[in-house]
Amino acid sequence: MGAVTPPEPPSAGPSSGATGSPGREAGQWRKDLVEVARRRLRGGELGSASVIVALAVIWAVFESLDTSFLSPRNLSNLSVDIVGTGLIAVGVVFVLLLGEIDLSVASVSALAAAVFAAGNVRYGIPEVPAVLLALAVGAAVGAIQGFIVAKVGVPSFVVTLAGLLGWNGLTLYVFGGQGSIILDDNGLVVTLTHYYFHDVAVAYGLAAFGTAAYFLLSYRNARRRRAVGALPTRGMHEIALRTLALAAVSFAAAWTLNQFLGLPLALLIFLGFLVCLDVLLRRTTYGRRIFALGGSVEPARRAGIAVVSVRVSVFMISSTMAAIGGLFLASRITSASETASSGNLLMQAIAAAVIGGTSLFGGRGRTWSALLGILVIQSIASGMALLGIPVAVQLMITGVVLLAAVIIDTLARRTMHAHGWA
Repeated sequence: MGAVTPPEPPSAGPSSGATGSPGREAGQWRKDLVEVARRRLRGGELGSASVIVALAVIWAVFESLDTSFLSPRNLSNLSVDIVGTGLIAVGVVFVLLLGEIDLSVASVSALAAAVFAAGNVRYGIPEVPAVLLALAVGAAVGAIQGFIVAKVGVPSFVVTLAGLLGWNGLTLYVFGGQGSIILDDNGLVVTLTHYYFHDVAVAYGLAAFGTAAYFLLSYRNARRRRAVGALPTRGMHEIALRTLALAAVSFAAAWTLNQFLGLPLALLIFLGFLVCLDVLLRRTTYGRRIFALGGSVEPARRAGIAVVSVRVSVFMISSTMAAIGGLFLASRITSASETASSGNLLMQAIAAAVIGGTSLFGGRGRTWSALLGILVIQSIASGMALLGIPVAVQLMITGVVLLAAVIIDTLARRTMHAHGWA
């Protein structure tokens, strides 16, 4: 990886300049796409293709075993169930991009929910200030842990493992032995996961807007790269094909959600976070600095990057996203519980980021990795629940999927090193 941006394998530029008869042009762009796929596979740059294929297989298997799996009701519930853990996984993606780890995210999510619930229900603080207080606690936790990792030099594994224990203890202290605090059913936080846009135009409008925005941004980016001349770029046929695929998925999802209650507010917020943080990572100087640090710290330092401040800020993003995810998890069950950080939450958040395609070795990944990964994990959980299969089997299957993702990541990194792309 270079000192500023993550390397990309060669892409097929010739397709954008194909000329001649329509038949010859169509044949040329198909050859270009095949060549791109071949180069990426040979170079270990699998992208999200393997995850999407795995998700399709999971859905096909569960639908064949229980036809209610792909029903509008189940898919709508699935779209809300992924949000809380998915938001936490987005923060984990940022930390993994540095080649670090954050084991405290589950404890921080429970602490944030406890702070909000205690402040709002027990002490009568209005919901908005209570939410801001919970988010401030999450950011402060990240600042403390990030400073110890970046400035003191303690490994992130040790620091966040201590945080896992310490913040869990603070959560128990906040509850004061109460066990759980019931939230207001009509309050703002509970509304986050229980409100739906019943107007069908909202879901279809979002699908149309997302598809159009993707096409325009891809086209603009391709034109800029072609103007430079030395940068690899996607051809128009590849952009069109990707846009059509996105449109098919988006409008199918909108149609499915409208068959039940409509577009869930929680899903809309989740997608908003994914888009905004993806822009932060891939379109800003700050994001390029994160990738640079994930590639190699010393070259990044020599390039003038403020290593300490960037690393601290990444841990703050991770803990803040954990706090937001904790509020959504509390919203889903309309209560904050002192046992919220126990169970599989930490494993699911980290597994979602890795399964979705974020590298454990740093320097490679996207916020959308969290969406794909949590869809895989939650789909397995949903299918198992419908079939009445014990949770123990679900954990074993998720573990196998996680191990497979890590093996693929390791082999892909080795192949990319061999081709000089990492």
